[in-house]
Amino acid sequence: MKLQEMREKSIDELKAAIVDYKKQLFDLRLQKATHKLEKTASISTTKRLIAQAKTVIREKEVTNA
Repeated sequence: MKLQEMREKSIDELKAAIVDYKKQLFDLRLQKATHKLEKTASISTTKRLIAQAKTVIREKEVTNA
């Protein structure tokens, strides 16, 4: 999901996306531990998506306050 797409979503949708990303990150870490993960960059990408979603949530909270 791109940053512009995140900005169009509501806070609740972003929080749900964060939960999904965290589940995905857990699965990726598990695959890495068992040496089944081929693209290790996907861990960094998922962490970046979580951070971007949290940033957009915070931006929305600040502008609404």
